[in-house]
Amino acid sequence: MTKIAPTVAQMIACALKRHGVEVIFGQSLPSAVILAAEAIGIRQIAYRQENMGGAMADGYARVSGRVPVVAAQNGPAATLLVPPLAEALKASIPIVALVQEIERHQVDKNAFQEMDHVALFASCAKWTRRLSGADRVDDCVDAAFIAAASGRPGPAVLLLPADLLREAATSSAVSRNASYGKFPLDRSRPAQANIEAVARLIAEARHPVVMAGGGAFSQDAPAALARLQDLAALPVFTTNMGKGAVDEHHPLSCGVLGALVGPASLGRHSRALLAEADLILQIGTRNNQNGTDSWRLVPPTARLVQIDIDPQEIGRNYEAIRLVGDAAETISALTEALRALDLSSRAKARPALESRITEAWRRFEAARAPLTRHNTSPVRPERVMAELQTLLTPDTIVVADASYSSMWIVGQLRGMAPGMRFLTPRGLAGLGWGLPLAMGAKVAKPAARVVALVGDGGFAHSWAELETMVRMAISLTVVVLNNGVLGYQKDAETVKFGAYTTACHFAPVDHTAIARACGCVGVRVETPAEIVPALRNALQGERPTLIEITTDPDAHPAISLYDGTLDPAVAPEPVVV
Repeated sequence: MTKIAPTVAQMIACALKRHGVEVIFGQSLPSAVILAAEAIGIRQIAYRQENMGGAMADGYARVSGRVPVVAAQNGPAATLLVPPLAEALKASIPIVALVQEIERHQVDKNAFQEMDHVALFASCAKWTRRLSGADRVDDCVDAAFIAAASGRPGPAVLLLPADLLREAATSSAVSRNASYGKFPLDRSRPAQANIEAVARLIAEARHPVVMAGGGAFSQDAPAALARLQDLAALPVFTTNMGKGAVDEHHPLSCGVLGALVGPASLGRHSRALLAEADLILQIGTRNNQNGTDSWRLVPPTARLVQIDIDPQEIGRNYEAIRLVGDAAETISALTEALRALDLSSRAKARPALESRITEAWRRFEAARAPLTRHNTSPVRPERVMAELQTLLTPDTIVVADASYSSMWIVGQLRGMAPGMRFLTPRGLAGLGWGLPLAMGAKVAKPAARVVALVGDGGFAHSWAELETMVRMAISLTVVVLNNGVLGYQKDAETVKFGAYTTACHFAPVDHTAIARACGCVGVRVETPAEIVPALRNALQGERPTLIEITTDPDAHPAISLYDGTLDPAVAPEPVVV
């Protein structure tokens, strides 16, 4: 009997399986590939819209350490992948996107939904290629995974002509058996001489500190950073994306800084440690606007050392000593080099450092106490965060939408272990990604408790995915802070222009009714006393749950833009020595 050759689509599915792919975030297209994938046990997570599907893949990657796959049709569907891929590119998250193209004989004839996809993805992907023939399937699929997972991770797009998918595949002269589905793909580190030179700088510095960004979540990096923090008695600040990289209950952990330096922030009291630094070790941070409070936090007198997998990020905004390499490998090598040096001065400095950091946290708690204990309606978001904190474990995954939701998470919650995950879309910070990021995280770790915090403005971008949660059995807790306004837009316009536009206010929406209509549990919270019971029941339950909390429209995070404007100017407190 003649053996029937597999189709190109079936070969693609087999290649995905070889790379460890267990799910595809898709919506049936490219149908030939999805059918072939489902036939061999790869599950399709069928999103409602491509923008959301791309964000689901992003959340899956951040939590699983695997390279996810998202799929889309040509034309308008492909264009909707651009936003989440752009977020992934900025945030260094690997994604392989499989995008269907029109049939080859229809090219340049104004075929239905014909689009120049190479041009479309040029600005939001590391790598974009078109499958050129039935003999190149394994070559091209492998190349896509290698592009996504190697060096600085990011999106790779493989374009698949619809007619080619139906063709019989041609056996390659050389078989491929490797799996490239995990990241980082390569574990590189700087030269030993460079490591030792930086170790000496740390040992000799009077006031060294660490700034850890999203790159500090590279595989094994949080544990490596914890060892370095303890050995060299280093105070550690994190950026928004670095939130959770260190245990924030550690006596040398200074929490998130960035723009959170207003009167009721931790940064108000901790930033003096950064201002006094003579050496700053930066780990996987882009020195972007949000992470440096518009480039005002890094003292010009400090010497900088940058650890980054991307050579071009080092020195972009500040001249720095270069340590190009994988975060975990580089930090571990640096720690070993420090063990051979005299660290007595670091040990001697530790008690005073711990006292200053403890005092900064104490002042922060005192400053925000009126807000976390606020006991009337509408509810303050700070009260919601304080109550949520009591229910968290180190294994809980907390996800936020962009804008104020991210700031409530990174500025009000406290990480409980190195590597605890707080996911925020801070690459481009697009509204609407909180829910799909959380869904991707839950698919990656089905046993984990996942909480998504979203505002009513951002949630409107993604609430169709509530039905996806029910249909695909993705059980997580969605907390909607409903203040009836676009908070940041209203407040920022007020500060900058003394007025705000008519777009900032919404008509009332019953989000619990939407949730129930989709099959979720819907709970409304209108008083502080209702917060904990609602959260506890949701976290202990087995069904997707939405909790809508009526919150104060005038509440805003303690960011620098509002210091002395929306927030009354407060004289700086004396530095604790």
